[in-house]
Amino acid sequence: MIFADRLDAGRRLAARLEHLRGEPVVVLGLPRGGVPVAFEVARSLAAPLDVIVVRKLGVPFQPELGMGAVGEDGVRIVNDEIVSMAGVSEPELAAVEARERAELERRARRFRGDLPRTALAGRTAVIVDDGIATGATARAACQVARKRGARRVVLAVPVGPAGWTARIGPDADECIALDTPEPFWAIGQFYADFSQTSDDEVVGCLARAAERATAAVVAPSRVPDDPRSRDEEVEVHAGPVRLGGRLTVPERATGIVIFAHGSGSSRHSPRNRYVATVLNRAGLATLLFDLLTTAEEHDRANVFDVGLLAGRLVDATRWLRTQPAGRVLPIGYFGASTGAAAALWAATEPGTDVAAIVSRGGRPDLAAPRLGAVTAPTLLVVGGWDDVVLELNRQAQVQLRCESRLAVVPDATHLFEEPGTLRAAAELARDWFTSHLPARPGPAG
Repeated sequence: MIFADRLDAGRRLAARLEHLRGEPVVVLGLPRGGVPVAFEVARSLAAPLDVIVVRKLGVPFQPELGMGAVGEDGVRIVNDEIVSMAGVSEPELAAVEARERAELERRARRFRGDLPRTALAGRTAVIVDDGIATGATARAACQVARKRGARRVVLAVPVGPAGWTARIGPDADECIALDTPEPFWAIGQFYADFSQTSDDEVVGCLARAAERATAAVVAPSRVPDDPRSRDEEVEVHAGPVRLGGRLTVPERATGIVIFAHGSGSSRHSPRNRYVATVLNRAGLATLLFDLLTTAEEHDRANVFDVGLLAGRLVDATRWLRTQPAGRVLPIGYFGASTGAAAALWAATEPGTDVAAIVSRGGRPDLAAPRLGAVTAPTLLVVGGWDDVVLELNRQAQVQLRCESRLAVVPDATHLFEEPGTLRAAAELARDWFTSHLPARPGPAG
C-alpha cells in the first residue's frame, strides 16, 4: 500500500477508526510527521487534537539507531540490549537524554504556544504517527497518555513492519496499522511524498483544529459546513457502465479537477492521489475515477483507445454536473500519459465546458486530430529526462491554438519518481488551475 502523502494516509486511517466514533476520544499526534496524519483523523472523528512530544534517544555515534525514548511527564524508555550492544556508557546515555529532554521541552512550548494540554482523564487517547519503525517513541507516547489518566489507549499508524504490535506490548490497549508489508526498510518507502514536516506545519494543524472546535462550540449556527463538502467513494455513471471513483470537495472549493489516469493505472494511483491532495489544499475539488471496468482492462487495446477513454471522461463530466459541486464549480482536466490525450480529446466535445487542462508526462500526439480544436488553456508538464515524450509535447504545442505553456521539470523521467520532481509537477498544476479556473462564490458563511 502506497500513500500519496501524510494527509492521504490520515484520511485512509480515519476510515479504519470509524468504530471509535461516539467515544470520548482525544487524538494525539506524534510530532512532527504524525501530526498531519492525526489532523485528518481528528477531523473525521470530530475529536480534539493535541500532541504528545516524544524524543528518540539515538546512539551517540549512530543517531538514527534508537536506544530508547523520553516523553513528557518524565517518561523514559531504554533498550538495554541496544545500549549494551553499542557499548554506550551511563554518562553517554545521560548526556543524550539531557539533550533530548531540552529539545522536547522546546518543541512542546513551540507547538502548543498558549494552548493548554487537552485533558485525557477518563477518555480514549488515540495516538497517531505516520508509521512505526522500532516502536520506542510510540511506547513512550502510550505511557505518557496512561500517566495523564487516559482510560484507554489506541495506537494507530498507516504502516508498520510485520509483528510490530509485539514491540508495543501492554502499553496500548489496541494497535492498528493499515498495512504491514514485507520487506519493510523504512516508513518513507510507502509514501509518494515523505518530505519533512516543519514546526510551522505542526503549529498550523493544532491552530486549525482549535479554531474548528471553538467554532463548533461557540457559534455553530453562524459557522455552517459547506453543504457541498465531501470526501467519499462514488460510483460514476458512464453510459451503461458504472465506474469507481473518489470525489473530494474541500470547504469553500473554487473549482473541480477531473483526473484521467494513464495506461495500467487507476484511481488509486499514488502519483495522481498526491497531485489531488496538493490541489485539495489549494481549495480545489478533485474527482479520480477508473476509466475502464475490471473486465475492460483485460483487453489491452482498450487501454490505448483514446476515443473510448475520452468518451468515458465526457460521461464522467456529465455525471459530475449532476452533483452539488459540479453544478456550480468550473471544471478542469488533469491527464497523465495516455490520460492526457483523453483529456485533450474530451475537451473538444460539445457540452464539456472545460476551463483548463494540465497534462503530466502526457501523450498529446495520441489526440493529434483534435489538438487544433482545444480551446481551454493547456499546461504541458514534462520531465527533462523524458526525451521522447518531451519532443512529442513540443510538436503538439505547435498544433494547439489555445493559450498553452510547456513546463519542463529538470532531472525528471517519465514517471516523476526522482526526489522533488512530483512535487514540482503538482505545484505547477496547482498554480495553473488556480489561475485559470474562474472562481465563483461559495455558500454564505
